[in-house]
Amino acid sequence: MSPLLLQRIGLGIVFAWFFFGGIGHFAATGFFAGIVPPWIPVDARLLVYVSGVFELLGAIGILIPSVRQWAGNGLFLLTLCVTPANLHMALNPELFPGFPPVLLWLRMVIQVALLACIWWSTRDRSPAAATAYASNSAA
Repeated sequence: MSPLLLQRIGLGIVFAWFFFGGIGHFAATGFFAGIVPPWIPVDARLLVYVSGVFELLGAIGILIPSVRQWAGNGLFLLTLCVTPANLHMALNPELFPGFPPVLLWLRMVIQVALLACIWWSTRDRSPAAATAYASNSAA
């Protein structure tokens, strides 16, 4: 498989993850608010709405080549920002009886893979970008 095809597959995965996840923030706000760690001093519902908006914007942004890398950077940072919620679930499985503990820890592994997929699929792989990178590295 060519690198370009793999990148497009990666973009499709990232788009679907954040597009449908972003919609989920509005369709299941209560669930997402319930996984926000209690020590975060901001209204959980507000965080869910804001992160949902950014997930949708990022998903759309990665489809636009001129802003793809910026959108990817944003989704990468957003994914890091939601790590406390995922870790909170994994460390407190008794609060989330509908999910097997192994699934909560698997989610952490998937998050690392998602970060790699976001980074890899949203980098500019055009010949012009490679030339610019090489000339900047040599300087």
